[in-house]
Amino acid sequence: MSVSSSEALCPYRLVLEHVTSRWGVLVLTALLDRPYRFSELRRAISAYASRSVSEKMLTQTLQTLERDGLVHRDAKPVIPPRVDYSLTDLGREAAEQVKALAAWTHQRMDEVEQARQAYDEARAAS
Repeated sequence: MSVSSSEALCPYRLVLEHVTSRWGVLVLTALLDRPYRFSELRRAISAYASRSVSEKMLTQTLQTLERDGLVHRDAKPVIPPRVDYSLTDLGREAAEQVKALAAWTHQRMDEVEQARQAYDEARAAS
């Protein structure tokens, strides 16, 4: 697989984008609980999010996180095919960090809202 010029110049930024993307956060935090099959994971994420994730977007997110070494895809050669997704050790570490950031955001949302309101009022007055 070729490396894009932006990836070569700033590879950690891309990993950060993958981990903190809307669906990346939800995939990582869901997989902290346990391994999931694709359809189970899609339902779990959709139950938590304000809208459902498309199959295409979930597939792309899982492939990206797998490429980054954060998600493990375990395809079992059975009929019907069974594929389980779980976190790697690296993925578990990233998921814990994302979970902590999400908790901080939830805890501090009142302060953020106050800051936004003060900013908007100051901008409107000028």
